[in-house]
Order: sequence, then C-alpha cells, then structure tokens
Amino acid sequence: MYSCSQCEKSFSSPNGLHGHKNIHTGKYKCTECDKCFESSNALAVHRRSHSGQKPFECTVCSKRFTQAGNLVSHSRIHSGDKPYKCHMCDKAFSVSGHLNDHMRVHTGEKPYKCSLCNKSFSHSCSLQRHKRCLHSNRRPYQCSYCGKMFKTNREVRLHVRVHTGAKPHSCRHCSERFMWFGQLKRHLLESHNEGTWLTCHICQKKFIHSGHFKVHILRHEGVKPYVCSECPKRFYTSSNLKRHQLVHSDVRGFGCGLCAKSFKYKQYVVIHFKRCASRLGFSDM
Repeated sequence: MYSCSQCEKSFSSPNGLHGHKNIHTGKYKCTECDKCFESSNALAVHRRSHSGQKPFECTVCSKRFTQAGNLVSHSRIHSGDKPYKCHMCDKAFSVSGHLNDHMRVHTGEKPYKCSLCNKSFSHSCSLQRHKRCLHSNRRPYQCSYCGKMFKTNREVRLHVRVHTGAKPHSCRHCSERFMWFGQLKRHLLESHNEGTWLTCHICQKKFIHSGHFKVHILRHEGVKPYVCSECPKRFYTSSNLKRHQLVHSDVRGFGCGLCAKSFKYKQYVVIHFKRCASRLGFSDM
C-alpha cells in the first residue's frame, strides 16, 4: 500500500500515488476546489467539470464528455471493442483500468482499506460503497421529480430515467433504444445474434451475465463456497453471505434520509422511508 501523506487515499502502486500527489503539489491550482495540476492544459480540462462544458460528443447516442479519452472509452460500448485482455482467463475489457481491477480476482490483492473499521477491498468503488452503506446514513441527493433521496449523484441520474423515459443505449443494427445497458446486450443477442450466450450444459438455460451463469452452475452442483465465519451456514453467493452476516452484527447500514432511524436490511428502510415521507407531508416517493 502506498498512502498519501496529505489525505487518506491509498494506492496499490507508486505510480498511482505519484499521479495523485499532483492534486496537492502541482503549480496550477483550481480556484473552485483547490486541486492542483502539473500543466495548464490539465487544469483547463479539469475546469470543464465545474463549468459543465463537454465538447466531445458521441456520434451514436449523443452523450457528451469533458475529455477526448473518455469519449474513446465510451465509444467501445457501441462498437463492442475490448482490447484489454486478461492473460489468466478469457475475459476482456474496454477500459484498461477495468482490467487492472479484474486482475485482483486472480491475485487476491485488496489494497483499499476502510479507515473506520480496517476492512479491506479489491476495488476503490467497493470501499466507497462500503462507507456509504455501513458508515453513513446521509442521502444528500434528491430526485427533482419525486423527491426520493439517494446517497450518490450517479444513483439520482440513473433513477431520473424512470421519470423521463430516456433511453441512452441504442442498437447499431436497428432503431431500437434502451434505458439500461443490460437490455441492449440482451437485444443484441436475441435479435442480431451478436455476442455469446452462456448455456448451462445440464438444463440448457441461457444467460447473458457470467456471474448469474456461475451461480446457476453452483446450484446444480450443490456447491456453496461462501462460509459464514460466525456459524456453519454456507451460501451460493457473496451477497447472500453478507446479508446473512448482519444477523451476527449490530451494524445498521441502511439509514432513513428524513430521520435518524437506521436498519439492518434495505427492504425495511424502504418501507419506513415511505411512511416517514408521508408523515412529514412530502409528496409520494
């Protein structure tokens, strides 16, 4: 682990730490957020995140980006190009960073540690999700259509599609458009025979996602690889194990955004949130 001496961030390589330090030591400083950069060009690109300027537009779905590199990576969603291949398995990725993250599945490396409970994670997004779910009850982002509260701005953006009917994922073979990428992937397989179905050799059931396929095979074989450290119970998936482990924990990771109450399980806070919103006079959420 390579830790920044000026903030809590940690990195799995010295190059990652070196690149991060520019935020603190670069001679070109952003007047909006105090981040620093080594060059005026890097600062100019960064300023677009504050101004909302996105000069690079996708010719397929019209989505816009602040940097040309982000547009190039995004375009692979439409082309299906995955140039970054894992040398230990058959998986390929459209972004080099995703391959780097994937390699930790093989190495077992967990470089991201929670500063509050010392739990370690393979990916930074897993650490961030852990902190939001277990160590914070804040839901500062609100849907302007229905008032529903969310923990991240990304969750709000995805949720808003339910109200607007936006369908940003378009098929390159026909005029069909889809709200979610998974819907597009299924459409390409079913309608245009593009991609590869994952077929169970026992019951011939077909899957799109490798994760769902692997769990399905485990159920046929009766294998439950995830074992609770507190009791003898075993589970097919890590998510089922995590849910079960709440039985042994006092952690209440799901908090109401309108009051101070918190709950162990998501479905309980959903029920409570609706009642709480109604009691406080908010519109239907």
